[in-house]
Amino acid sequence: MTAADEIDPTSSLHAWIAYDLRVYRKRHGMTGTQVGQIIGYVRSHVSNLEAGRVQLEMKQARLLDEAWDTGGHFERLVTFARKGHDPNWFLQHGQYEAASSVIRIYQGQIIPPPLQTVDYMRALLAESDAEDVEQAVRSRMARQDAILSRPSPPYVWVLIDEDAVTSEIGGRDVMCGQLGHLLELGKLPNVSVRLILKAVGAHLGLDGPFRLITVKNRQVAYVGARRGGRLIEDAAEVQELAVDYERIGFKALSEDASRTRIAEILEVASADQLAEELPKRGD
Repeated sequence: MTAADEIDPTSSLHAWIAYDLRVYRKRHGMTGTQVGQIIGYVRSHVSNLEAGRVQLEMKQARLLDEAWDTGGHFERLVTFARKGHDPNWFLQHGQYEAASSVIRIYQGQIIPPPLQTVDYMRALLAESDAEDVEQAVRSRMARQDAILSRPSPPYVWVLIDEDAVTSEIGGRDVMCGQLGHLLELGKLPNVSVRLILKAVGAHLGLDGPFRLITVKNRQVAYVGARRGGRLIEDAAEVQELAVDYERIGFKALSEDASRTRIAEILEVASADQLAEELPKRGD
């Protein structure tokens, strides 16, 4: 049994698209190679589409609708799939991260997950809706390892608001550990951390966090939300977010200036922590 045979069209809109693609191909007596000629891809890509490993793009949907005279069937499905919440988005997002060559992240109020310490992560998740915090921590650490600890790790370029490094999430001790970790990661040749100072004021990133993931010369995007994010694969939408990322970057400090500012914040926080601990030691 192939992966395409196991597709459940009722599980998500994207699964429905994959299922229908195979049904329509067989109905028209076509091979994967012939379908690939319609959409401008090789047979293996068609196999991946039918197996649900990659998702049909709008341009491809329109080409299929035209070739098979569907009355816009695939275009409608892709439109609704974009707008709807796919329950499998998180799994696919993780797969993209694990295969990525570049990950560009904008995060506002918190340190992004790939750069979090365990204690910082635990403090955040303790205030979330996670039913099992420790399991959620293990899951997040596994994702982090899949990005930073694998052979030939991706470039990870991060833009964060100054609030993310001044908020004492988990307490001062946890935050000092997180800032020190951030400075160490910033020394890696594949990691870039840049701050957007509070003095900058309004900027495009205030609309919410997002990330751009490059996989084999293709980009996808993830937009964060309180009750679940959205994975974006449409090239036009991804390009809009790529432009937004560059515009936000224009407002950020350089890597060196960001490192200096984080070190200053850590120094002050460490001094305050020591001042608080000295009376306790005297007791």
